Amino acid sequence: MLNLKPGQNPALVLSCLLEAFKLLTHPQLRKYLLMPLVINLVIYSGAFVLGYHWMDVLIQQFIPDWLHWLNWLLWPLFFVSFLVVGFFSFTLLANMIAAPWYCQLSARVLQLIHGHAITVDEAPWDRIFLGELKRMGYLLARILPLLVLSLIPVVNIVAPVLWMLFSAWGVAMEFMAYPLENRGLTFPEQKQFLNNARWSMLSFGGLTGLGLTLPMLNLVMGKVAVIAATLYIDRQTQQQ
Repeated sequence: MLNLKPGQNPALVLSCLLEAFKLLTHPQLRKYLLMPLVINLVIYSGAFVLGYHWMDVLIQQFIPDWLHWLNWLLWPLFFVSFLVVGFFSFTLLANMIAAPWYCQLSARVLQLIHGHAITVDEAPWDRIFLGELKRMGYLLARILPLLVLSLIPVVNIVAPVLWMLFSAWGVAMEFMAYPLENRGLTFPEQKQFLNNARWSMLSFGGLTGLGLTLPMLNLVMGKVAVIAATLYIDRQTQQQ
């Protein structure tokens, strides 16, 4: 039985993230980083190229020559929109494809910090993909009400705060899932696990989400988050 140790510990979240950056290039972990990195590069590069081409076509077709001065506003808007949309869509897609490798990475991190004597059962691929689908369904079901709320005058004043909290929670749920699935926890059990450490999870999700929105850093932030999640759960749990 896996139980969260009492109390919230956001400081441990920061410590685990910093340690994860150090472990990122460890010789025993490098082979588990290559495939997710390639997946992220392909998805983000492809999405950016298509988005750039689409934006350029729209400007050429719908913006007359005498309004081309608006380009200085439209292009920055495109880059900001790409970061936001990329976080909610491309990041989830990349994680879904890379999920098996992330579970392997989490298992190897646990072996690395405890020594090779420890046995870690990696979650089977079918359970990994099923878990990814359940998480995506959970997040999408809550995105729609937030979108509606964002369109309601006056009430939408609180929408930015709710979006930030929701994003942080979704990121935490996504990356904490890999070590938790290796421990055999189902999706409902994972949600309960995270609920018991809500402030820590919001801290983890907020810091990780910030890293995912920064160019270049977002290419490795997923791997860092998986390592940090593994370290955090290992230190904040006890086997009974």
